[in-house]
Amino acid sequence: MLEEWLLLAHVIGATVLFGTGAGIAFFMVMAHRTRNPVLVAHVAGTVVIADTIFTATAAIFQPVTGYLLARAIGWELSEGWIALSLLLYIVTGLFWLPVVWIQIRLRDLARVAAKSGSALPPAYFSLYRIWFACGFPAFFAVIGILWLMLTKPSITLF
Repeated sequence: MLEEWLLLAHVIGATVLFGTGAGIAFFMVMAHRTRNPVLVAHVAGTVVIADTIFTATAAIFQPVTGYLLARAIGWELSEGWIALSLLLYIVTGLFWLPVVWIQIRLRDLARVAAKSGSALPPAYFSLYRIWFACGFPAFFAVIGILWLMLTKPSITLF
């Protein structure tokens, strides 16, 4: 019974991470396309809140539920697909952490522009390009993790 609850918690965590990430990316891109500082400031502010509430919480609990689930089932963390999943999780985090800071900066730059009635500054566009580029490796790493979790392929790493 504990195994089923851990599996459910782990799947919900994965769903929240993937869904929130995809949703945040979509809304940021759509707001950015308008070049409207007021809209960008509003959306980026919401994105920062969503990332804090949903993504950060799921990112903390995901390895915990994964570890407990592996223990309950009897999987070793050194099994190839688990070790590779953990490596991809770290890769995702390495791209996500700068994105969090960038989203806060994008929000702040857009707020200043909105308040002054000016256009988004060049610094905004430079940071946005970095934010956008960081999304691809993180997205594909998460897809890889999901594939590994679903298929559990026999991979020998050690």
